[in-house]
Formats: sequence, structure tokens, C-alpha cells
Amino acid sequence: MRSLAAVLSSVFMVAANAAAAETRVFIIANQADGYGVDQCLASGEKCGASAARSYCQSRDFAQASSYHRVDADEITGSVPKTGAHCTHGNCDQYVAITCQR
Repeated sequence: MRSLAAVLSSVFMVAANAAAAETRVFIIANQADGYGVDQCLASGEKCGASAARSYCQSRDFAQASSYHRVDADEITGSVPKTGAHCTHGNCDQYVAITCQR
């Protein structure tokens, strides 16, 4: 009986840890802001770390585990292409930011 209680306790602890370590990937438009933040995020360089962390924290996540440029072809679903609805000419540039709780 004690071993069953120990096994159940272990299962609940593992489930709680999995829920606490939630990870989510956000795909955002990589818009030039004049400060170079877009280039830092897209290249995955250290200079984009604070922008990615701030983005994650604004969505109630603790940290950004990665950030990099993604091609529109890699994104499932409909994304705008450069054309009539694109006003700034960079509609096909996106950044993926992976956030963790």
C-alpha cells in the first residue's frame, strides 16, 4: 500500500513539474523600428535577449529560451505576403520567440 502511495505521489510531482515548465512559441512580425532590435531578434544575437525577455514577461512568462527568424513557409496557416495589404514592404519577415514559465 505504501508503494502505491509513493508511485501516485511521484506521478503527481512529475505532472506538476510539467505544468510549471510550460513552453510557448510566439510568431511575431519582424518590423524595423530604427533601433536595430529587429536585426538582433532575427539573427539570434545577444543584443535581442532583452527584447525577447521583455516580450515573454509581458505575456506572463518568466524567460525567453530562444529567438530567431522564421520563413513564412515554416508557419502553418495564413500569413500576409508582400503585396496590396503590406504597407511597409517587410510583411514576409517573422521572428519566433520561445517563452517559458
